[in-house]
Amino acid sequence: MGERVSVALLVSTYNWPEALRLVLESVLMQTMLPDEVIIADDGSGDATRAVVDAFRAKTNIPVKHFWHPDEGFRKTIIINQAITGTSSDYIIQIDGDIVMHELFIQDHMSEAEKGYYIRGSRVLLPEHLTKRFLGSGNFEPVSSLSRGIGNRINSLRIPFLAPLLIRKSKRSRNWIGCNCAFWRADFLKVNGYNNELQGWGHEDIELAARFINSGLTQKKIKLKAVCYHLHHPFNSRVHEHINYRVYLDTLNQKIAYCSNGYRTNYHHQLTD
Repeated sequence: MGERVSVALLVSTYNWPEALRLVLESVLMQTMLPDEVIIADDGSGDATRAVVDAFRAKTNIPVKHFWHPDEGFRKTIIINQAITGTSSDYIIQIDGDIVMHELFIQDHMSEAEKGYYIRGSRVLLPEHLTKRFLGSGNFEPVSSLSRGIGNRINSLRIPFLAPLLIRKSKRSRNWIGCNCAFWRADFLKVNGYNNELQGWGHEDIELAARFINSGLTQKKIKLKAVCYHLHHPFNSRVHEHINYRVYLDTLNQKIAYCSNGYRTNYHHQLTD
């Protein structure tokens, strides 16, 4: 891209400081550093704050930690609050259990394109590797031949072949919030995440549906922006069917703007 684009890395987290430590260590390894790191903390305890403080002491990158009390799964609200804290042009979003390949941010920025939001992918790490990395506090290289990994093809970084696998479409249901990117202006245009969606499930695809309804196109990338998803038990999915119904309504009624979203969160709480 021609002009300099500022980029924020957004990391959502909840009460898994050991995983967050590995994730933030992978930030320091990036060939292209973000202009800021924004942590959207859905009510974690003091151990998470200590991890954030330790990371802040290691880097000159501005680190903003947004937190609200733990009142159940309220990821949409805290992400909206966190994004009120950045003026960066572009936002790369990951979860607090996603360890990034060292070229992750560089790859994302090479694919940033006006009129599109990005859908990435991730490698699923098995329990035995996850335990090893968490136990040692060090993430070791993962090969496409490593035993037990899921989505094996996603461990391959082959940039000269990546253009052959790019898919541009009006899809939304396949979007994953753990590895994605979008323009901040596009996020504001649709009023961000829908705060009505609480409890696990489908807040990402509901946002993607409004991106599509507002005129954007999804750009799905492979063989670039590689990342590794640490193994963990499933979250409670008691609200999943309710949230999916909201997604279907958004899609079918061509809704591009949610009434209870980003703009509800101007009175945010920046903890440090």
